[in-house]
Amino acid sequence: MFTPLLDALLLSVLATPLIGLIGSKVKHEKNIVATYITFVLSASLVMVLMFYPQAWSSESSLISSSPEQSSIMVDGLSVFMTVILFTVGIASSVFSVKELRSVSSTGYYTVFLGMIAAMVGVVFSESLFTLFIFWEIMCLCSYTLVAFHKERWEPIEAGYKYLIMSSAGSIIILFALSFLYGLTGTLSIPHLAASLASSQGNPVVYISLLMIIAGFGLQAGMVPFHTWLPDAHMAAPSPISALLSGVVVKIGIYGLIRILFEIFLPMQNAWQVVLAVFAVLTMFIGNLSALFQDDLKRLLAYSTIANTGYVLLGLAIGSQRALAGSLLQMMNHAVIKALLFLCVGAFLHSTRTRSLNEIAGIRRSMPLTSIAFSAGALSLATFPGLNVFWSELMIITAGIESNMSILSFLMILNLVISAAYALRMIYTVAVKKATSTSRKAKEAPMLMLLPILSLTAISILIGVYPSPFISFAEATVTSLNL
Repeated sequence: MFTPLLDALLLSVLATPLIGLIGSKVKHEKNIVATYITFVLSASLVMVLMFYPQAWSSESSLISSSPEQSSIMVDGLSVFMTVILFTVGIASSVFSVKELRSVSSTGYYTVFLGMIAAMVGVVFSESLFTLFIFWEIMCLCSYTLVAFHKERWEPIEAGYKYLIMSSAGSIIILFALSFLYGLTGTLSIPHLAASLASSQGNPVVYISLLMIIAGFGLQAGMVPFHTWLPDAHMAAPSPISALLSGVVVKIGIYGLIRILFEIFLPMQNAWQVVLAVFAVLTMFIGNLSALFQDDLKRLLAYSTIANTGYVLLGLAIGSQRALAGSLLQMMNHAVIKALLFLCVGAFLHSTRTRSLNEIAGIRRSMPLTSIAFSAGALSLATFPGLNVFWSELMIITAGIESNMSILSFLMILNLVISAAYALRMIYTVAVKKATSTSRKAKEAPMLMLLPILSLTAISILIGVYPSPFISFAEATVTSLNL
């Protein structure tokens, strides 16, 4: 039953209550050291799997007596998502030391680690039954972290809104899984794909397909199921905003990729059109909403919605190049959006405001944070030489190659809109005259700057040397055997 893969999951799960126990006895710095050590151990085990050939096809039973086999396994897509997860997770955990220094954070680290473990479980699930169990644990932890600052009404309201909408999405997914199990007698992803190949004409299959898109699309921030996302990102602590935008939203997209391309691939012509419509709506509403925001967290949240549209567009195009572009876009966006949210957290730590206009000219007081913020915003504006440029270029060219030039044109139009608000952020922070608020600001502490500068370096590295990362995304697509 126990394998390196299962050990990695169990290590994180068992460490969760230990972090809470440690947190009640020692200072915040010891808390983060314990969390960081657990991350390193878990990440090391996962990286071993990349070089352990048997793991790519091995399964581990979780509940052997269950009528539905509940198992976990790892493949190229799981490894790809895990790299994103641990990159953003470690950056957010280190930033949390100073972010939460003035409050009791014992429960924070416990739930934080529980959410990370649950997301690892989601991407390692071979069965949709197992995936759904870990999915629910992830969602429960997410609600708690969004509402962490329970002394204020804004986080409580945002947490309830997220809870209600995400629970609705989970119910929709559960109904879809029930339909699929009733039709096939299994929830194993490989077995479902084989069983549904002969059931394409059954209307229940198409109803299940639409419910899957709606349920996972809600977690991904897909329009019209996106309304929870701006409030949750605004109310959550900044490192949690980074984790929500960088990883949790991507887990929703992961669910769509895993199910659509492995189970419903024979019905691609049907769901391509649906995804294309949702993608276009999501891009435009996300970008146009971001264009008029002054609250930096809200602006970045709407930008995350727009990015979901870009990724969905790649899935709708459906070619291997488009899918590789979408995967790389998920990685690139996770890096820069985590970077930008952590920069906003540093600004908020120093100025106590999220207003873009109130921190005008802050580069004079916080030069390192402002440079990193500007680099992230330039990447958001699709500036050549930074990471996002390459993944968005792959999606656009894939659309042209697949005779879907209209989708590529609509994406280019949206990139122009996103460049407008990204450049406005840079102009306000770096060029405009300093306000009284920004003049009083002080540079962020080193434990905040460390993850910020690390993510900036990753963004630049992918931008100037994209080949290994493009190859990684392409190899991930190849491993899906489309």
